[in-house]
Amino acid sequence: MGRSTAMLHNKLQKSLIASAVLGAIVSAPVMADEGPTWKFSGYVKLDAFASDYGDGTAPASGFIGRQFYIPSTTPVGGQGDDPVTDVHARQSRFFFDVNQKLDNGKDISARIEIDFLTVPVGDERITNSYAPRLRQAYIKYDNWLIGQAWSNFQDLSILPESVDFVGATDGMIFMRQPQVRYTSGSWSFSLENPETTVTPNGGGGRITSSDGLMPDFTAKYSGKSGNLSYSVAGLVRQLAYDVDGDGSDETAGGFGVNFAAKYVLGNGNDIRFSASTGSGFGRYLGLNTFNGAVIDANGDLEAIDSQGITFAYRHQWNEKTRSNFVYSRGWADNDSGLLGTAVTKSTQRIGFNVMHSPAKNVTFGAELSQATREIESGVDGDMTRLHFMAMYSF
Repeated sequence: MGRSTAMLHNKLQKSLIASAVLGAIVSAPVMADEGPTWKFSGYVKLDAFASDYGDGTAPASGFIGRQFYIPSTTPVGGQGDDPVTDVHARQSRFFFDVNQKLDNGKDISARIEIDFLTVPVGDERITNSYAPRLRQAYIKYDNWLIGQAWSNFQDLSILPESVDFVGATDGMIFMRQPQVRYTSGSWSFSLENPETTVTPNGGGGRITSSDGLMPDFTAKYSGKSGNLSYSVAGLVRQLAYDVDGDGSDETAGGFGVNFAAKYVLGNGNDIRFSASTGSGFGRYLGLNTFNGAVIDANGDLEAIDSQGITFAYRHQWNEKTRSNFVYSRGWADNDSGLLGTAVTKSTQRIGFNVMHSPAKNVTFGAELSQATREIESGVDGDMTRLHFMAMYSF
């Protein structure tokens, strides 16, 4: 075999080998999913608090207002004080997180979150046993969040540290619900579960309506400038209720705007603020202190205007101890001719706490607060609470 022929033969062999390798790569099966990684975390918390209801009888033992502060449950117009003590571990919480790299190269994650608050199952007579409740359950894929999570209308960053479950409850947007959310940079948009809360004409017990067809729509912009972080969120919704019971829903439009900001002062200190206003967005504000609509004399729905503000100052005393001063207020522009004079006109709460963490995952706290509620007739009531907690996070 001549030299040129040998060289040609070698080139041909190399070409065949390269083609075989390339063919093997192209035809090889796609790598299977990487197995998911799991994480279980949470905290154990004990709450112990004494509450003095200044103008009426305390709610019954086990009632939701005896588990944490709910503005609409402060009694008004009663006689004398009614002090009570409550101790529970119901806020103890579990987080179950999973993350996975998919075979398409994208990441997916999910969270399920459970605690034991608000559920009516259980008692304080013998075992203090309580059923778990679902807080959050969602997946994240690309820019999408799908499932039950905090409302996009809310800003979690301005929640103050509190011994109470919420703390700045009265004037704050606070909502978890099923939704589909898309986030792109500083913008986020969501379609969320619709639910209408209605006051009967002339006043009366709350009507909860699931007659709505259109989901609640939210849009939020989050920004940062130096030490200031902020968000502006908007809400548009449809209120719906079958007033006559004939299958034909009465509807009304609702909207809301929420501005929230946090300013870092340095040395662990900061100021947090929020302001919200709108019409027909009642259940988003102050744990549904105010309803979204009232039935007028013609059997139509009329949206109820409401507003809220919160202010919190955090002061770091030293590496392990800090305090939070919190003020929160919510109010509604009620038409007494439609709603009557027994509906809540306003609520507010002032609180001060001291939080001490001997280790980063162990916290002891004490909080003193006073809450007031006033109804449209001018009658009011207050509740003073001294609250202690111990919490271990894991």
